[in-house]
Amino acid sequence: MGILNVTPDSFADGGQHDAADTAVARIAAVAAQGAAICDIGAESTRPGAAPVGADEELRRLEPVLAAMRGGGIDVPISIDTRHAATAAAALDAGAVLVNDVSAGADPAMLPLVADQGAAVCLMHMRGEPQTMQDDPRYDDVVGEVVAFLEARLAAAVAAGVPEDAVLLDPGIGFGKSLHHNVALLAALPRIAAIGCPVVVGASRKGVIGQITGREVVDRLPGSLGAALASVAGGAQVVRVHDVAATVDALAVFQAIRTGDVQ
Repeated sequence: MGILNVTPDSFADGGQHDAADTAVARIAAVAAQGAAICDIGAESTRPGAAPVGADEELRRLEPVLAAMRGGGIDVPISIDTRHAATAAAALDAGAVLVNDVSAGADPAMLPLVADQGAAVCLMHMRGEPQTMQDDPRYDDVVGEVVAFLEARLAAAVAAGVPEDAVLLDPGIGFGKSLHHNVALLAALPRIAAIGCPVVVGASRKGVIGQITGREVVDRLPGSLGAALASVAGGAQVVRVHDVAATVDALAVFQAIRTGDVQ
């Protein structure tokens, strides 16, 4: 899953793709580099980020939505939003997945996904982006995240979303300390055992910097390590900034793991 942020303030690429031409070019690049899907977000949910409403999200997204409606997009699109109104516009334009960091907190979100026949990714987040990294605490981070994801899966199914249209994300960096993040990455087999595809987004995040001591622009090697470990642990989707490098790393990893070399 290649990342496209049409935002001025995302932690890794804020302001780089918030013009129409650069955003559409990024989608084309993500497709050419081998991503299976492009995840487009118009609200930064980095730690400390101020909330953005659906109206502003839609304003930022309109050039991309216009390109989607015009048939100029060659890769499946995921919309990264916690607002049902934004999701509805993107689904109407052809998006196939809603990537919701709030796991359906908007009461209209899960019924919308069900009605549109779309897929949804439900993510665990403790608190809100503005405050989520203010001393996050858990008694049992893995157990609590698993219980939350199971409950949100049940809510999605109750709203009419087929279970096979639900993906689950433990929310690396969303209200977690370094130790919480590492524990969750190590526990991916337990999360995968819930029975839905697992999505992991660790690319360039603070956990990579805390382990390696690297700044955001120098976190590609660490991000590749996290992606490979995630797939080894049972993740079926990795959400990344550096698509080409991750595709190559995973190709080598899978060839060695399976012995399937052509």
